[in-house]
Amino acid sequence: MMTMLASSPLVSQFYGQTLQVCIINVKEYEKQENFFIVLEDPKWLKRGLSALLLNQGSPTPEEEEARRISELGKPSLGEHSRLEVIIEESCEFKKTVDKLLKDTDLAALIGSHSWREQFIDAVTVSAGDGDEGQEQRTPNCFDYFMHLLCIFWKILFACVPPTGYWNGWACFIVSISVIGVLTAIIGDLASHFGCTVGLRDSVTAVVFVALGTSLPDTFASKVAATQDQYADASVGNVTGSNAVNVFLGIGVAWSVAAIYWEVKGKAFRVDPGSLAFSVTLFTIFGFFSMGVLMLRRRPSIGGELGGPRVPRVLTSLLFFGLWFLYILFSSLEAYCHIQGF
Repeated sequence: MMTMLASSPLVSQFYGQTLQVCIINVKEYEKQENFFIVLEDPKWLKRGLSALLLNQGSPTPEEEEARRISELGKPSLGEHSRLEVIIEESCEFKKTVDKLLKDTDLAALIGSHSWREQFIDAVTVSAGDGDEGQEQRTPNCFDYFMHLLCIFWKILFACVPPTGYWNGWACFIVSISVIGVLTAIIGDLASHFGCTVGLRDSVTAVVFVALGTSLPDTFASKVAATQDQYADASVGNVTGSNAVNVFLGIGVAWSVAAIYWEVKGKAFRVDPGSLAFSVTLFTIFGFFSMGVLMLRRRPSIGGELGGPRVPRVLTSLLFFGLWFLYILFSSLEAYCHIQGF
C-alpha cells in the first residue's frame, strides 16, 4: 500500500520507507500529467540467524524449522506493485489565471506590441533554447549562419501587423493573405522548374509543391507533439492542414473558375489526369499509416509518437519509405510505365 503526499518534490511512503520522486518543471501549462512508479522484486540480504543457518552444513530439525520460519518472513511483492501518479491542475490557480487574462489584453501577452519590436527581433541573432534550468546561451556560428539564411523571411514576417492591432484581426488577415501569395508563387516556381527540367505537372506537384508546402506543417506538428501529452494535436495538424488545402484551396479555385466560365456561357471542365490513381494510392498508404500508429499504442512502445529508439527509427524509415513509394508509383503512372485508372 502506498500513500502519496501532496508536496514538491513528490514524496510517498512505503511501509516506513520514503520514496522521493523529483518533479521536473518544464515551464509549460499542462492540464494533467501522469507517471508510473514500479516496484521490482526485493532482494533479501540474509543476516543474523538466517545467515548463520545458511552457513551451517547439516542443520538439526530445530534449525531447519527456524530456517523455514525465517524464509516465510522474507520481503516479497504484494498484489499491486505498479502505481500511477496523476497530477491534475489546480482549479483555484486556473481561476486566478483566467481572471488575469480577462483583465489584461491577451494579444499583448502572447504577441508583439509594435512594428519596431518585430523588426528588432527580426534582425537580432538569437541562440537556440538551452537545457532545462540553464541560462540562455550565446549565439554560435550555426546560429549566425541560420540567421543570415532566414533574414529575408524574418524581415518579411516582421511586416505583418502586430497582434495588438484590431485585437489580432489585422495580423490574422494579413498572415492569411501572405500565405496565399507565397503558395501561389511556390506553385508557379515549381511549374516553371518542372517545365525547365522536363517534368510533368503531376510529378512536380507531388514532389516539389507538396514537399515545399508540407515542411511547415511538419515543423508545426513537431512543436505540437512536444507540447502536448498525446499525439492528437500533431496528427490532427497534418490531416487538418491537408484537408484545408484540398477542400478549401481547390474548392475555392474551381468554384471561381466555374462561375467565371458560366458567366461567359461556356462549360468549365477539368482534366482529371492521374488524380484518381494518386488519391487511391494515397488513401491506401494513409490507412496503412494509421494502422501503424494504432499498433504503436502497445505498452511496449508507449504511444503513437516517440518511444524507444529502435521502434522510433523503424517507424520513421517506414513512413519515409511510404512517401518514396508514393512518389515512385505516381511518377511511373504519369509517364505511362504502369497502367493507372
